[in-house]
Amino acid sequence: MTILAYDLGASSGRALLGRLNNGKIEVEELHRFPNDPVQVGDRLHWDILRLLHELKQALLQVKHRGIELESIAIDSWAVDFGLIGSNGELLGNPYHYRDHHADGVMEQVVEELSATEIFAKTGIQFLSFNTIYQLAAMKKADSPLLREAKHFLMIPDLLRYYLTGEMFNEFSNATTTQLYNPVAGSWDDELIRAIGISPELFGTVVQPGTKVGSLSASVCEELNIESVPVYAVAEHDTGSAVAAVPALDRSFAYLSCGTWSLMGTEVQEPVINELAQQLNFTNEGGAYGTYRLLKNIMGLWVLQECRRSWERAGITYTFPELVKLAGEAKPFAAFIDPDDPLFLHPGDMPARITEYCLRTGQPAPTETGAFVRCILESLALKYRFVLELTEQLSGQAFGGLHMVGGGIQNTLLCQWTANAIGKPVWAGPVEGSAIGNMIVQWIASGQIADIWEARKVIRDSFPVDVYEPQQPEEWENAYGSFKQKTGIA
Repeated sequence: MTILAYDLGASSGRALLGRLNNGKIEVEELHRFPNDPVQVGDRLHWDILRLLHELKQALLQVKHRGIELESIAIDSWAVDFGLIGSNGELLGNPYHYRDHHADGVMEQVVEELSATEIFAKTGIQFLSFNTIYQLAAMKKADSPLLREAKHFLMIPDLLRYYLTGEMFNEFSNATTTQLYNPVAGSWDDELIRAIGISPELFGTVVQPGTKVGSLSASVCEELNIESVPVYAVAEHDTGSAVAAVPALDRSFAYLSCGTWSLMGTEVQEPVINELAQQLNFTNEGGAYGTYRLLKNIMGLWVLQECRRSWERAGITYTFPELVKLAGEAKPFAAFIDPDDPLFLHPGDMPARITEYCLRTGQPAPTETGAFVRCILESLALKYRFVLELTEQLSGQAFGGLHMVGGGIQNTLLCQWTANAIGKPVWAGPVEGSAIGNMIVQWIASGQIADIWEARKVIRDSFPVDVYEPQQPEEWENAYGSFKQKTGIA
């Protein structure tokens, strides 16, 4: 039997078929599509109906090929959401987390409610685009959408609703809102009311592995297909990616590498204390009662946005071409902190890197390869910094780093990460989020016993590339220079 995993990233989406064959996982890409945001005036939105259209195109391909599906599930990025009105229709296009509508709101909310109180209730790191601040921004703007809203659904919840007609909030994504209390195991009504929102908007929270409906009669009639069960998985794509880490040791560090980089470790209970708040770590829900003690790092977004800037100027590069140019550029010429607010929003990223370097007294890159090398070396060195914080906070010492996700196709970044941390990097699988999505479906249907059996199956099914650290003295010196130039400590 075959299952279908929809994996929606911040720049592209994919539909993949999964099969278990003699104890090994077979993955086939069925449909891939861009996920481009749409600028409307001053606002940046997700094109949610286009995404729904693409999900349906994948179902049509399944039908045309005569494939019988056993189940379906969706994972996506976090924090963003849609609001449903009393007639069951979506009220407005969901905002993109890189939109400016919530600028400055986090600082206002923290001043009104106190960071200590918010962190004690939620265990979630403070990021300006968290759901709590987006909702608070809408409330402060007296958004008519909030006045009419009856239901709050995050992106996978919303797409599931379109496919099944059923409304549920999934656990791993709910925790990223900074409105869910992991100790109480429910939405934090007091916190929700404190930002002026009705708790009645927020629905039942279900755990990964829960059946949350089947393809609706209207969808089946439209596409002329049979109904199929739909499961909630770890619907935050990082939650699915971590479920797919092929670790054999229960103490492990991971890096989910893509548009965002998310680094941390898996824990059984949220770590909510003064040090976690001080280091701005987060406790996001995972599969099967776990939590992801992690920190967000800006990731390959900076490089992706540079590439778009060059394309707008009429110069087109493939990512392999950019990596080749980086390898030929002078090492350690300039550093950025990828998490500087300067790099959050879309725009002329090479100009922003130049601005950052001039601001910090460094020679700015002038050639394409130098820009790319600056980004990749800075990412690798920031990974070391965050890995050290993860060890400090978790009280664990990790023998290496598991890297999963599309970013591991950048072999230069994998090698430089190993060099920076001075430990081996184990890279694989590439489609980590989709595979994590699949294994929760298989566990739910009883075909795999539990998450640890699943991780062994993943290890047996997909190659893991090992990168051993090189040039230890040069990278140690570079780390000191990186911290000094960027001011991180």
